[in-house]
Amino acid sequence: MSKYDLKSVMLQFKAPGEFNNGVPYGGGHINDTFKVEMTTGDSTTRYILQRINHLVFKRPDKMMDNIHRVTEHLRNKEHSAFKNPMYLIKTHDDEIFHHDPNGNYWRVYNFIEGALTYDIIESTEQAYQGAKAFGTFQCELSDLPGEDLYETIPDFHNTPKRYKDFEQATIEGITERINFAEDEISQAKKLRKFAPAITDLLAAGSIPHRVTHNDTKLNNVMLENETNIGVCVIDLDTLMTGSALYDFGDFIRTAGRIGAEDEKDLDKISFCHEMYEASLKGYLETAGEALNDVEKENLGISSIVITYEVGLRFLTDYLMGDTYFKTKHETHNLERARVQFKMAREIKKHLSQLNELVK
Repeated sequence: MSKYDLKSVMLQFKAPGEFNNGVPYGGGHINDTFKVEMTTGDSTTRYILQRINHLVFKRPDKMMDNIHRVTEHLRNKEHSAFKNPMYLIKTHDDEIFHHDPNGNYWRVYNFIEGALTYDIIESTEQAYQGAKAFGTFQCELSDLPGEDLYETIPDFHNTPKRYKDFEQATIEGITERINFAEDEISQAKKLRKFAPAITDLLAAGSIPHRVTHNDTKLNNVMLENETNIGVCVIDLDTLMTGSALYDFGDFIRTAGRIGAEDEKDLDKISFCHEMYEASLKGYLETAGEALNDVEKENLGISSIVITYEVGLRFLTDYLMGDTYFKTKHETHNLERARVQFKMAREIKKHLSQLNELVK
């Protein structure tokens, strides 16, 4: 049961019918997500209701403006490749979110029927279709009109900055946790050389800034049940100007991994070359023509950089007392960090092969 009055919240939105039920949905780390059913006669319509974590997203209004601009752009695109794009349900006052008396920010999306997300990859076809969808998403936003998107989380993919935050956490964090994570802290320091690989290219102007998703893990693309075709990209909170390399690398971080994100037995974690090849094929089929040569040359290393970066974030959060990511137990973030560092090392072993595959 939710601690929130979901019925009262839904009544603020243009979602016809009577409130039937609302249950927790998905496995997101940041926001509170619910699947809600509204009933009109014999007809039931489902929606996604989310409470935005305004401690993480300091300007929910600006973030929601980003999402509205992008979802409406995709929804109105005459020849969009997405069959059923996600869009926002407005309030009765025609607002794109509801700010309740308790200070919570709420939004409602249409529910995408006939499609699923996957936390762990099940086939090369899923890898191919998922990467293809993210490539399509990037291309279809290349003509997004207006000014640059609002930077919802400053330096979100600034890996050197993430490393500095990690270093600070080894000084200011919880002493017992710092001592317990000695091995993981050592691993983070050994992989440090990969931190500036993408930020240096951006700073030099070798690769362009693009409208990017910035959280392209496997479970943020919905695949049609019957065909596995990507029908919708979800979780748009981190829509910002960024690099295509981070988006591709983050997809590989999850699609190329055998094993769960929080697997305790690291022997079960490995990098799958076949999944990488399928992902690369799908991504380049849709985004390839838009990428410049330097971007293509760095697709391989991008998956190391972003995997390492996410590992730094998990480890930093663990050291500081789990203030960012949702956790199920005391060492959850530490276990997540271990998996990321193991994956970064595994991808590193295959880097020359990945570069040849791109060619």
